[in-house]
Formats: sequence, structure tokens, C-alpha cells
Amino acid sequence: MAGLFKNVFGGSQPSNPAKVDDDFADFVEAPEPSPASLVAGSSSIPAVNTQGVTPVPYTKWYRVWERTSPRDFMQEATVMPIILLIILFHFWGTRKNRRKARDWAQAHTSALQSEFAVVGFDGPSSSNSEGQPAPESLLKERSAQEFASYATGRQNVAFVDVAIKLPKRYNPVTFWTETVLGFLFESWTPPTESYEATAYTFDGKEKDVVPLPANDRSSLKVNNSTYDGFIWAVVHKNYMRKFRQDRYDASITFTRDNNKLPNWVTVMTESAEITDALLTNELAQAIEKAGNDFKYLIVTDQPVDKPMKIEETTPRKRIELSVTLPSNAEGYTTTLPLFTQFLRFADRLVGAAHFRPEVMRKVRGTREEEIKKLRRADEEEKAEERRLAAEKVKKEDRERLLRGMSAEEQKKYLEREQQKEHRRMMKKSTRRA
Repeated sequence: MAGLFKNVFGGSQPSNPAKVDDDFADFVEAPEPSPASLVAGSSSIPAVNTQGVTPVPYTKWYRVWERTSPRDFMQEATVMPIILLIILFHFWGTRKNRRKARDWAQAHTSALQSEFAVVGFDGPSSSNSEGQPAPESLLKERSAQEFASYATGRQNVAFVDVAIKLPKRYNPVTFWTETVLGFLFESWTPPTESYEATAYTFDGKEKDVVPLPANDRSSLKVNNSTYDGFIWAVVHKNYMRKFRQDRYDASITFTRDNNKLPNWVTVMTESAEITDALLTNELAQAIEKAGNDFKYLIVTDQPVDKPMKIEETTPRKRIELSVTLPSNAEGYTTTLPLFTQFLRFADRLVGAAHFRPEVMRKVRGTREEEIKKLRRADEEEKAEERRLAAEKVKKEDRERLLRGMSAEEQKKYLEREQQKEHRRMMKKSTRRA
């Protein structure tokens, strides 16, 4: 009776699980795993054994010193000193080049002001101004290794350009590479410090170059500044070979020593009479005083590069001087007399550079021969262009004619062409025999 009441009011025993048939074993769900404890025990063992790796401690984002050590910056510690040295070398080289250019300007300001009305890039100075202008006003920095200066306002000279060329001290890699290669190989020019001054003469063209004031309608009255065109140079023998190879105008001269000059200097000219007229005792003494700092002085009317067209042979008269910069500012005392002779050399040309017709006939003959070569090359080039154009027209006519023929007519036409070509080759071989 008790068992009956227990079954009625829910007190029955749990029934045994039904036996699962083997055919449905794959569809039986696996028991869900129990979740792992979120709190790890003190006796837990790490899953992976990270040997040799120091764990990074967790700190605030700004407390870098707690997460790093000096050993982490070994690569930066190696690179940073090299970068710092390059930067310091750059600033040192740039400042040294500027100081060199400033020393040149300070040494040559008085010589330029005594010969020209306008010196530098600030325009004409006031008549009431006293003292010399600042050296920086004479210079314009084209790059870290090249500076320029300018002067104008003088009789017989239109203007003077000066280019100061210095080594690339701001770039240590380039500077030391060029220095080492120049020391090891003779063909490689080592870095040098020099300036090149070029005086462009008027040669009777003052009215075309000098502007007149707006309220002055009178004609410009000047002396005759023309002189004969020729090439004459005084060159240091250490630079003579390179000078002749690099310049077209020097290649058409011949070399001859002169008793007035020291034995380490030679003259390159087109006529000995030109040397007798231009080489004065003052110029020879100035060259001798300059010593090894002197490179060359040239009077020319031809281009530096070999002309490739007839238009490039137009004479442009000028005087060029190249001098090596001394190691210190006091060294300019030996080269200043030569620079003064250079500035006044245009007056010597106007007064003495008028030679006999026989001399100038020889000088003009050399130039006319070069012009003939250029004209001949130009005519050959034009003849070749005309020949190619005629062949192109002939080929187009032939193709047009063949397109209008049938296959049989094209075959006969090509056979006749082959026969003509064969007869032409036979005639040519007969003439040669």
C-alpha cells in the first residue's frame, strides 16, 4: 500500500537510462566539460616552459625605464655616433668653405673697387659711403662648395665674373673618396681650392650693351675698344696637358717657352708676335710672385667646348684667370699683383693687340678651316637626310605599285628587279677588275 502511494505522489525511483543502440552511437551528445577554475592555485604548473626569455613586467605606459634596459639599445648606440660625426663634419665643412670665400672677398675688395664702379650684388654704392663694403655683399652662395662674385662699370670691360670653387667638405664620404682617388690615380683630379675670374671685354660694342639714362638722348661717346681676335695663354706646366685636353681654344695653339717667364711656366699662342706684344715685365713678375698658386691666364675669342655647329664659332672675346687659393688669408699678398694685372689687361689689349695682316691671316686661316669642316659635316648630314627621304618616297611608290598588281604581275616585276640588281653588281665588279 505504501508503495502505491509513493508511485502516485511522485516518489518513484529514477528509471534506468535506456540502452543506446549501436547504430545511433554517433548521435549521442558528449557530456559538457565543467568550466575550469578562474583562480589559479599556487601549485599550478605553466603550460609552456619558456626557457631563456625574461618576462616583461607590466608597468604604466610612461615608465619605460622599468620595461627596458641599455642592452635593448645597442644598435642605436652604434649608429648614433656615426650620424653625429657626419652632422658635425657637414657643419664644419660648410663653415670652412664660407670662411674661405669670405677671406677671398676681403682680400680682393680693394682691387675690385679701385677698377670698377659696381662691385658685388648690392648695386652701386653711395658716393658718401666710407670704408669697404662687407665681404658678404660681394659673394653669392651658389652651393656649399661654389661661390660667385661680380663687378661692372669700367672702360673696355663689360663685367667680370668670379667663381670660387672649393672641395665638398660638407660631405665626408665624397670628400675623402675624391681625396684618396686623387692620391692613388693620376687621371683622377683631387679636390682643390681655386677661383676662376672671367673678364668680358666690350670690343667696340658699348652702344649695344651700356644702357643710356632715360632723359639723356645724346649718343654714347667712348673710345675705340676693339682689338684683334686671337688665342694667347700663359699656363703652369703642371696643368698644361689637362688644359689643352679640356679646352678647344687651347688645342689650336702651339707651345713655346719665353725667357721673361720662369721655367715652370709656358706660353700657348697662335703667333710669336702676339707674345712679344702682350707679355710685359710687370705681368711676368706678377706670375713669378704668384708661384705655384698660378694656374693659367688666357686671352681667347673661341669657345671652351669644341663647336658642333657653325653658329657656335661666333667669336666672344674674354680674358680668364685661374689661381689656387692659399692656405691662409695672408697668402693672398702673393697673388694680388697678378689679379690686378688681370683686371687691367683689357687696356693692354686695346692698346697693343693690333697685329700685321700677315699674322691675322694665319690666325683667321685656322678658324676658317674649322668652319669649313663644320660646313662640310653639315652638308653631308643634309645630303644624308635628303637621300633617306628620297629612298622613303621611292619605297612608298614601289609598295603602292605592287598593291595595284596581280600575283602574276608582281612576280614578273620582282624578277625584273632582281635582273637589274644582278646586272648592276656585274658592272661594278667589272670596273673594279
